[in-house]
Amino acid sequence: MTNREYIPLNSAQPPFFFGIDVGGTSIKLGLTDDNGQTLWWKRIPTEEEGGQDHVIRRLEKTVNEGVADVGLTLDDVAAIGLGTPGTMDIETGVLLTPHNLPSWSNFPVRDQLSEACGRPVNFGNDATAAAYGEYWIGSGQEYDSLIFLTLGTGVGGGLIQGDHLPLGHHSHGAEYGHILIDPSDTAPVCTCGFRGHLEAYASATALAKNAREGLRSGAASSISSRLEQGEKLTPLLLAEEAEKGDPFSLNLILEAARILGIGIVTLMHAIDPEAVIIGGAMTFGGHDTDVGKKFLQRIQQEIQDRAFPVLAAETVLDFASLGGDAGYLGAAGLARAASRAAKA
Repeated sequence: MTNREYIPLNSAQPPFFFGIDVGGTSIKLGLTDDNGQTLWWKRIPTEEEGGQDHVIRRLEKTVNEGVADVGLTLDDVAAIGLGTPGTMDIETGVLLTPHNLPSWSNFPVRDQLSEACGRPVNFGNDATAAAYGEYWIGSGQEYDSLIFLTLGTGVGGGLIQGDHLPLGHHSHGAEYGHILIDPSDTAPVCTCGFRGHLEAYASATALAKNAREGLRSGAASSISSRLEQGEKLTPLLLAEEAEKGDPFSLNLILEAARILGIGIVTLMHAIDPEAVIIGGAMTFGGHDTDVGKKFLQRIQQEIQDRAFPVLAAETVLDFASLGGDAGYLGAAGLARAASRAAKA
C-alpha cells in the first residue's frame, strides 16, 4: 500500500513533470516537482476498447485537469513521461503489440500525446518506469545499479545502470518475465504464448492457476470456503490465508518464490547488479507481514544455493517502497532526465 503525500504549490521545486502509468484496467497520472514530490494524482479507467483516439482525448483532458487543479498551466510542465505495457519501438514512440491492450497495436502514442498536450513526451516500458521510480526516490536510491522486478498479472522488469537504462537494440531489453525457466514441451504456457517463461511460474496469473489446479486435485485449504462465498482468487486472498496458517496457500507462495529465485540468479550472473528490488501487487505485504518476509527469505535461499558466492553475499535483495506509485513517479523521473539531457 502507498501512503501518498501531496505538497502544495508554494512548497514545490520547479520545473514540473507529469508521469503517466498505463495499465490494462487503469491509468495513473501524477504531477510532480523536480524533487519527485507529488502535487496532484488521479486514477482513471483505461477503457482500452475505446481505441487510440479515445485514450489520447482522455489523457489530454486529465493532464489539463491536473495542472489547473494546482494552479498551473501546461506551459509550466517541462515534459510528460509515459509508461505502457507491451512490446514497443521506443525510438519511434510506437506501441507495437500490447497483449492486454489489443486495440492499441501499432499506436504512435508518444507523438500523438505530445501533439495533443503541446509538451515533449518521454515514452517507455511501464516496468522500466517503475524501476526508475525506485532508483530515483524509492528503495534503490542508495544503489548505482539495480534490477527491478514487478510482480503482478505478469512479471515486468527494469534495469538501471548509473543514470542509464539499457533497453536493447530492439527496445526489448529487461523483459525479465520472459526469461526461460523450463525448456520442456510440457512447461506451462506464458501469457505471451511461449512455454516455460518466468511469468508462467511467478506471476499472479500463475499463482491463481496453480491454486485452482491444487484444489481440483483435492488439496485441503481454508481458501475454499472464501471462494464458495464468491470471493476472487487473488494473491491477496492467498496471503491472508497463509498469514492465518493455511499450509496450502503458504506452500504455493513459497514455490513461486523458489522459481523467482532461480530466475533472479540467472539475471545476477548476466548483469551483476548492486541490488535486486521486488515490487508490484504480489509482494504479500512485504516487510510488514510474516508471509512477505518468508517470501523474500525463500528467494534469498535460492540465491544462496545457486549464485556465485560473491554475488550471493554482496547483492542486496529488498522490496520496493513506492508501491503502486512507482510507475507514474518513474515516468515523471524519466521525463525529467530526458529534459535535463536535452538542455545539456
